[in-house]
Amino acid sequence: MKPNLFLRLVLSTALVVAVLAPFTFLAPKPLIVVSAPVKAEVVVEAEVLPPVVEEVKVVEQPLHQVELPDFAAIYDIPTKKRMFFEYIRPAVDAKNTELAQQRAQLEFWHEQVSLGLGLTEAEQISLQPFIKAYRINQNSSTLQQLNDLLMRVDIIPTSLVLVQAANESAWGTSRFAKIGLNFFGIWCYRQGCGMVPGGRNTGAKHEVAAFQSVDSAVAGYFNNINKHNAYHVFRTIRSELRAQDQPLSAEILATGLLPYSERGAHYVLDITNMLRHNQRFFVSQSNNTAAAD
Repeated sequence: MKPNLFLRLVLSTALVVAVLAPFTFLAPKPLIVVSAPVKAEVVVEAEVLPPVVEEVKVVEQPLHQVELPDFAAIYDIPTKKRMFFEYIRPAVDAKNTELAQQRAQLEFWHEQVSLGLGLTEAEQISLQPFIKAYRINQNSSTLQQLNDLLMRVDIIPTSLVLVQAANESAWGTSRFAKIGLNFFGIWCYRQGCGMVPGGRNTGAKHEVAAFQSVDSAVAGYFNNINKHNAYHVFRTIRSELRAQDQPLSAEILATGLLPYSERGAHYVLDITNMLRHNQRFFVSQSNNTAAAD
């Protein structure tokens, strides 16, 4: 081989080795595979809630058989007032008529005894139910018994009874009026005698009396006013008006109702305001009680 050719071959080989050498003797780097991070599956247990129990509203059934008008459905105020008063008034007038007749009999007996004529045996027997009903002292003289009875056996102005009924029963829409025909908020103290008030204090035993008719509800009101010791002042005012031959003014008599409500004087003011504001609804009262107003 010619020297020049051999020299060129050696140089070419050396050049190739020089170019490849750096890559041939380098150690390979490890292969790194990058993958997306795997999220750990988080299992969230659903909160177990107690089953929803819908409150069942218990409809309180009436304790009477009377078909009471739905006064709450009457939105016109004058109409509601007129209908309420007209619904209660017959029972009030009937009770006042009964009391006026009884009072007339007692006045006759009182006059007889005052004149020294005394009572017959039949009249004495007729007097006894009054003495028992109004809890008159059996040991008092007949004249004193008659005096005590004349304090109690008397009418109450119809207008006063009506506005108290409206006030106490929210114009016939209260629970006690609808369930127990109690338009006057009268209490009773025998278990099961009426309705348990929702706000009754712990340990209290009273109930709100239930009645079977409007007549009996009105009679309960009259008995309360004419017999209960709390209304002695009311009866005294009425007796003084009688003694002075004055009409039984509903507004004057209302001042004797302080014990009727825990609100006291504020209650009396409410009643007297109602008397003034509702005068036009009282014009159809019977002659017996219209004169008393």
